[in-house]
Amino acid sequence: MHNEYLPFPSKILDIIEHTDKEHTFRMEYQGDVKPGQFFEVSIPKLGEAPISVSGIEEGIIDLTIRKVGRVTDEIFNLLHGDKLFLRGPYGNGFDLDNYRNKELLVVAGGTGLSPVRGVIDHFARNPEDCKGLSLVAGFKSPADILFFADQARWRETIDIILTVDALDCDPGDMVCEIGLVTEHLPKLKIQDYSTAVAIVVGPPMMMHFTCLQLLDLGFKEENIWISQERKMCCGLGKCGHCKINESYVCLDGPVYNYTQGRYMID
Repeated sequence: MHNEYLPFPSKILDIIEHTDKEHTFRMEYQGDVKPGQFFEVSIPKLGEAPISVSGIEEGIIDLTIRKVGRVTDEIFNLLHGDKLFLRGPYGNGFDLDNYRNKELLVVAGGTGLSPVRGVIDHFARNPEDCKGLSLVAGFKSPADILFFADQARWRETIDIILTVDALDCDPGDMVCEIGLVTEHLPKLKIQDYSTAVAIVVGPPMMMHFTCLQLLDLGFKEENIWISQERKMCCGLGKCGHCKINESYVCLDGPVYNYTQGRYMID
């Protein structure tokens, strides 16, 4: 009988350093996985942490990890060739079929860009799969920007607005606006808001006001998806730690259609 709680070892194939506190760990993995799903990442005797999938390739998954606690601190001490223990994938993820042949807008705040990176990457590489893709990504400062190399490649096929709260250091070759993501939504080149679809991921307040503005612009509630970031412990709907109202985020989410997600308030 298969033990759902038993982790498996995965080798670190590469480490991409974005900032002092955010690194992407490219892990060895064979199996089906969707953008927006997550794995429980563990180190024996220290504990485990839920980490969203930020990239998917044949035999590989990317886990972009922020250094914020005991487990992640220890992960940052690991090197190429070392191993982590994984459980998963868990959750429902983003279904690419919801966005095919439509105008797609992705609005991401900070590390919220990680779980939607796989969606952006797919449509940036296959622009014929959608009628248009726009990305609005917000960060605190140029020093906090994630996925520089990806953004440079994405710009070849999609429209990107990159914005920071304060331009307090040199952004290099990246063109940065200043202000919250909501300030830049009216600049979007979307032909028909009533049929366009959107993904919004980031801090709760950012998602709340972004979704309200999208509705004002003409997006329909059923055409908006969000991702609820929670401290998911078991990943199997047993511990109840991630429960909001009657929904277990680790099972029913973390991706929700806005028609349901708008009512999920702690």
